[in-house]
Amino acid sequence: MTTTAPAFTERYLLSPDAVAEPYGYLNALRAHAPVHWSPMHHAWLVTGYDHVMRCLRDPAVSADRVRPLMDAVPQGAGEDAERAFGILARWMVFNDPPQHRRLRQVFQEAFAARAVARYRAFTEKATAAVLARRAVPGRGGDLMADIAKPLPALVFARWLGIPRTDAPSFWYWNARVADLVLGTAQEESEYRASLQALVSLEDYLGALVARRRAEPGDDLISQVLREGRVGESVSEEEFVGMLTQMAFAGGETTSNLIANTVLALHIRPDQLAAVRADPALAHGAVEETLRLDGPSKMSIRTAARDLDLDGRTLRADDRIFLVTAAANRDPACFPDPDRFDVRRTGSTHLGFGFGAHFCIGAALARLVAVAAVTTLVRDHPDLTLTDPDRLTWQPSLLNRSLTALPVRY
Repeated sequence: MTTTAPAFTERYLLSPDAVAEPYGYLNALRAHAPVHWSPMHHAWLVTGYDHVMRCLRDPAVSADRVRPLMDAVPQGAGEDAERAFGILARWMVFNDPPQHRRLRQVFQEAFAARAVARYRAFTEKATAAVLARRAVPGRGGDLMADIAKPLPALVFARWLGIPRTDAPSFWYWNARVADLVLGTAQEESEYRASLQALVSLEDYLGALVARRRAEPGDDLISQVLREGRVGESVSEEEFVGMLTQMAFAGGETTSNLIANTVLALHIRPDQLAAVRADPALAHGAVEETLRLDGPSKMSIRTAARDLDLDGRTLRADDRIFLVTAAANRDPACFPDPDRFDVRRTGSTHLGFGFGAHFCIGAALARLVAVAAVTTLVRDHPDLTLTDPDRLTWQPSLLNRSLTALPVRY
């Protein structure tokens, strides 16, 4: 007697159930076809590890997302969008080689692990201060609002050289820019506010660069200016545009990484106990979160020209979703891929991307996340999740972000 495999049924990736728990469906999609054309999303969904890696290496797969974002501009907002999208066009994450390489080299030294390590003492001190103020033993709270968001904001503001008096406006603009880039600004008024926030952020950072030229400090902007590439290999306009990317990217990713790691450990008592017994395993917990339930679910690309992938022909201008959240659970690369294991070794996860577009801020994000997780596990043994079965996630194709993480400290 022969049995017929159940038919695969496509699901919308922003449906409430797929937002809440995407992994069962993504596993089924990868098993059905690791390169799948989705009429529902008008895009190719690439879910196999080797297939995602191929796309991340192939020059036929373009990182230019500015044109698709412009296509989504609400009617009537076009004039407001012109300058904002000019700024986005200078983000290295939206550029392909050789332009991407030229832009990235300006920040290469500042983001190197040895340079980031200079902020370890400050990060650990900031972590202790934030937890002492907000994680009061016996008190209930929201770990997202109390720790996961303010801690990276504090470290990144110090790293960029943002004066404390400017921090509220700076982080407001960043939140609105996130709404624009991640596609969560739905109403025209929200969209206009996001466009204006990006313009305001660039104006502010442009003025800050001018101040750091006159009065250098111990921060990223001053370091890059001292190296002499601004005005030579890149223009000052390009440099300021890229700073808006740095400002947006760092806090959002690291906040979600902290919260997702705390959640992952506290719903797995054996893994939490392992980190408590050996705090050095906090690094393994952060890496395993990046693989299993990281802050990024996918990145969006476009076919620059026709290419063949897994026997399928992707046509020029086709949209491509590189679903790293599925590739990171590919059983061809990761034994027992749905298991969270703080001692896991082996294949490289794609939580920060790979190759030319590997996240330039990965070392700093890891530094902050490991400091937060280590301190929480070590100094807050009574921390518990108060309602783990009723957590909700932000509706986003790109990000894996909790709306809140209720806890008792």
